[in-house]
Amino acid sequence: MRRRELLAAAMAAGIAPQTLAAGRPVLLELFTSQGCSSCPPADALLGKLARQPAVIALAWHVDYWNHLGWRDPFASREATVRQQAYARRLGSVVFTPALVINGASVVVGSDSAAVEQAIDAAGALPVPVTLSRTKDGVAVAIGPGTGPMRALRVVYDPEHSTDVGAGENEGARLREYRVVREAESLGEWDGGERRFTVTLPEPGHGQVIMVQSPDLRVLGAADLPLG
Repeated sequence: MRRRELLAAAMAAGIAPQTLAAGRPVLLELFTSQGCSSCPPADALLGKLARQPAVIALAWHVDYWNHLGWRDPFASREATVRQQAYARRLGSVVFTPALVINGASVVVGSDSAAVEQAIDAAGALPVPVTLSRTKDGVAVAIGPGTGPMRALRVVYDPEHSTDVGAGENEGARLREYRVVREAESLGEWDGGERRFTVTLPEPGHGQVIMVQSPDLRVLGAADLPLG
């Protein structure tokens, strides 16, 4: 059986494959909301995928569902603006649950077959990014690229459970994974190597450094393990 068929069979069985990204780092950004009845399956799938060693997963909770009966406590305008920028770049409409892969493609985040196919097709990220803890914080090393680059530091909560009291998910207890809580620009430059130190996240939080081109293609990313 071909690799893609094996992966599809594993996803259909509800089992996260062991090597979805074939050893290549892949950045998954899920745009989701507690107010969206279609989102919990996508949140659950993201949680499964996040356990794979090559997968870097983030859940951005958008705020455009907040006026429809339930205010998502993790929602932010920044998440919505980020999704809108991806939609313009990829020729997509804005919807939930939307999963963006390496800033280069978007699929329905609950469609396991489409997600598997998009991850399988994702190219290798060209810019290496490494993170290491130091006494002063987190040392970031970004390799050279071939054009302008920008870096973003994202702090996330690994997991949450939320009792939803209104809206489309009223009465449900939702489990969410890799919830973005903070995002900070680390600047822009013209493709050379960069080394710097950033703040260590608070205990219990994770941290991702991602490098993108001006058109939002992800060039490199690294996830700091919880410590």
